Amino acid sequence: MLPVIVTGLGHWDTARVYAQDKPETQPSHSATPPAGSTGSQAFPTAADKALLAMVTRAEALQIKGVAVVAYIEGNSVTAWSSKMTVVGSMKNAPSAKDHGSNLLAIAYSKAAEMADSLKESGNAGRPPMTGEFGWPGGVISKGKTGYLIASFSGGPSEDDVRVSRAGLEVLARLL
Repeated sequence: MLPVIVTGLGHWDTARVYAQDKPETQPSHSATPPAGSTGSQAFPTAADKALLAMVTRAEALQIKGVAVVAYIEGNSVTAWSSKMTVVGSMKNAPSAKDHGSNLLAIAYSKAAEMADSLKESGNAGRPPMTGEFGWPGGVISKGKTGYLIASFSGGPSEDDVRVSRAGLEVLARLL
């Protein structure tokens, strides 16, 4: 099992985050981490900016769901740091024709599949393992000091990928 450090569990006040991110005294999204900082030290700030980009993209696509970003330091997966935010809804309620969906569980399942396969979710090159769905919507890349993961669940798979790519682009610039 992978140890997971989950921070920021809950819903963001996006108006507060937008306001904090816009003042001219704040560094730009393309800012690099301070000299001498490790990816783990830089992750919390990078995660906030990546999640903000994901919220913005999801809202532009008019979809609700859950955004997750994670950072795996080094070349092998033994631990990660992650952060998430709810974009309008953490679940799709059950109905007479549907069991409903726990979007948080799906987003983290996509991230877990990528941590194991080091490939985008839904493209592991093997059948989904127990706990995985094999659904697209998560993206991964090798950063400067480790692996970067972004996943979204709530919209159609193509839109989930678009939202995830917005977050991964920010992480890649900062980590």
